[in-house]
Amino acid sequence: QVQLVESGGGLVQPGGSLRLSCAGSGRTFTSYAVGWVRQAPGKEREFVAAISWSGGLTDYADSVKGRFTISRDNAKITAYLQMNSLKPEDTAVYYCAADLGGVRRIATAGPLDAWGQGTLVTVSS
Repeated sequence: QVQLVESGGGLVQPGGSLRLSCAGSGRTFTSYAVGWVRQAPGKEREFVAAISWSGGLTDYADSVKGRFTISRDNAKITAYLQMNSLKPEDTAVYYCAADLGGVRRIATAGPLDAWGQGTLVTVSS
């Protein structure tokens, strides 16, 4: 089973940018769709973005479309989430997730094959 480790979170001002990374382990990483799910304090988990194993298919939550971009580099066994024009409501713990079921499965933000430990993103002035 693939293991995931996120990095890149931190404090950023509204309108700023951050790039999150999700490093995978194991040769099977390229078989998995990968995505990001976030959870703000006191709120339920929320799907953010997902990308297919090949990178040919992506999906985004309406709240981040046009601001966030998901990508992956299978040679580096890493996925990325570029976040631009950040808003205070983007503040949350961001979890990387992977699933053999594909992008639609990750979009449910439900039980998935693998999860990272999470990285905190705080958008505040």
